[in-house]
Amino acid sequence: MPPFERLRGVDRIGDAEVMSLAATYFDTAEHRLARQGVTLRRRSGGDDAGWHLKTPLPDGARREVHRPLDRSRRADPKPPVALLGLAKAYLRDSNVAPVARLKTERTRYRLFGPDDVVLADVTDDRVTGQALGGAEVTVTEWREIEVELVHGNRKLLAAADRLLREAGALPATASSKLARTLDLVPAAAPAAQPGSAGATVLAYVQEQVAALLAADGAVRQDEPDSTHSMRVATRRLRSVLATYRPVLDRAVTDPIRSELQWLGGVLGGARDAEVTRAHLHEAVGDLPAEVVLGPVRRRLDGELRSAYRQGRVRLLAELEAERYFRLLDVLTAVIAAPPLAGDAEGPAAELLPRRVAREWKRLRGHRDLAAAATSPDQHAVALHEVRKAAKRARYAAELAVAVAGPPAARFAEQMKHLQTRLGTRQDTVVTRDVLRAMGARAYLAGENGFTFGLLHGLEHERAEEAERQYHDAWKRAAHKKYRRWLG
Repeated sequence: MPPFERLRGVDRIGDAEVMSLAATYFDTAEHRLARQGVTLRRRSGGDDAGWHLKTPLPDGARREVHRPLDRSRRADPKPPVALLGLAKAYLRDSNVAPVARLKTERTRYRLFGPDDVVLADVTDDRVTGQALGGAEVTVTEWREIEVELVHGNRKLLAAADRLLREAGALPATASSKLARTLDLVPAAAPAAQPGSAGATVLAYVQEQVAALLAADGAVRQDEPDSTHSMRVATRRLRSVLATYRPVLDRAVTDPIRSELQWLGGVLGGARDAEVTRAHLHEAVGDLPAEVVLGPVRRRLDGELRSAYRQGRVRLLAELEAERYFRLLDVLTAVIAAPPLAGDAEGPAAELLPRRVAREWKRLRGHRDLAAAATSPDQHAVALHEVRKAAKRARYAAELAVAVAGPPAARFAEQMKHLQTRLGTRQDTVVTRDVLRAMGARAYLAGENGFTFGLLHGLEHERAEEAERQYHDAWKRAAHKKYRRWLG
């Protein structure tokens, strides 16, 4: 081991801590989890014994979920059902079995800084890996050294890297101990030239698919805003597949867009009830006590909680269904074998702004239809189309930031303002329908419906204010300075 005490900021090296670790890794026969950067293992020994599930996050980090070891001490322990559920987006309807066993003799050294603050852990592992599942058991042995920051900074990590290389260490050739044991070959890069429209669009699609998969486990755990995150990833994918049709084969992507629309609708049931309940509770809280007549809060809470539970039950059922699994299969296949179309090899810097300009023209057309509407119903429908068009233009511009930079980001921000104002207006339409029905049920139950009518009127005012803000936002967004980059 090199002299880590020479590193700047390191005051001393802790005593060597020796431990023996044993881990069994579970995966499908095709190693579906490992190929997607997911780890499911059972580890004994050390200070983190238990079941571990590690799933990738869009920012490159990983979410880790732990469960304690089985108490049954049976010879063939099965992964906890809870962890398998959180990995469903990656497993789908496939089963898992042990695919590898690793034994590690670990020596750990802690690097201490001033005031005995732990800066980093250095682990020196002697690993024996066994690949399972075939007619023969393959055994691989190697030594691996890892430096993991605790309270240190990246400068310390870079200095430790240099020190290890000077001592003769070589970078690992595999992404993990499991990948080395199974001898997994990294997936081939997408079949598109760097800087091309195809490569840029595929990178964005891959990012959104990763976001969707990461949100799946959070939705199953009912984490805050997880349904919203999954819905946004679904919308972005659907929108981009529509905008950039010349880059990807429509025969493949149009059916995907249809299925993404279905998934967005399923996600919307629980999410809409959740948002409406939060908003109406706040609205009732802002009312003077003397105008809150009857069990208003109790009815709001009861009915909207029930709507949320019903929406969530349906959502969880659909997330276990074949239709959802097949959609994930197709999305994964698009990334692995991109269905590139005619314009995919063209320069991204030329094609992407043209497609955003097309979305702007489409948005402007819907805005003109809304302005010319002759009835309130026509006007409401037309504004809803304006909102959807603004959202599509926004997502198209967000993708184009990769080649157009800040001008595309500023244009996307203006589209977001339009979308937000009209989104508020659309929310009031849904909320007024809820209040109208709830007020009628309250009346039939012998309750005073006054407060529901009052809230309905306040929602009408909120809609008018949102529309005024939309017109102001349109004046800003329509300024030529936001579109110069479109050519």
